[in-house]
Amino acid sequence: MAAGDPERALFGAGTHRYELAPALPEAEIGAFEEEHGIRLPADYRSFVAEVGNGPAGPGYGLMPLTVPRPEAVEDWAADGEWQEDRLPGRLATPFPLTDPLPGAIGALADDLTPGTLMLADEGCCMYIRLILTGPRAGEIWRLDPDWGGFVPASPDFRTWYTEWLRHP
Repeated sequence: MAAGDPERALFGAGTHRYELAPALPEAEIGAFEEEHGIRLPADYRSFVAEVGNGPAGPGYGLMPLTVPRPEAVEDWAADGEWQEDRLPGRLATPFPLTDPLPGAIGALADDLTPGTLMLADEGCCMYIRLILTGPRAGEIWRLDPDWGGFVPASPDFRTWYTEWLRHP
């Protein structure tokens, strides 16, 4: 992908530069799951363990699961979404929706993200989130509070990421 976009002109390429951070050790992933009381979906978990811990990916790039210095994430994670996801108990909280919520949802968006992990920032307060709890666990949803609501974007991480690789 980098060879096909040497000027980094495609959306987000200037941020992630088509580079992947090293994969995370199993012990670090397991510690994250234990700390947050969750089990990551298998396809996302294996990506982080075998491929990389971000950032090459959709939007401004795939957010890392963990970083050595969390304060560094503020440089590319708008609105504190990354940090908020890591508040105690937030990821293990049941995801409040069973059905999509299309259309403008405004401030209600803040109440809909427990039980989800932000994967990518698309700008303008739009985020891609991985559902971790409830009957929709493993699905990828797109949060667009101003226009699109909170709706499914892909059935799983692998499909979502592969689609980006095919059609950046």
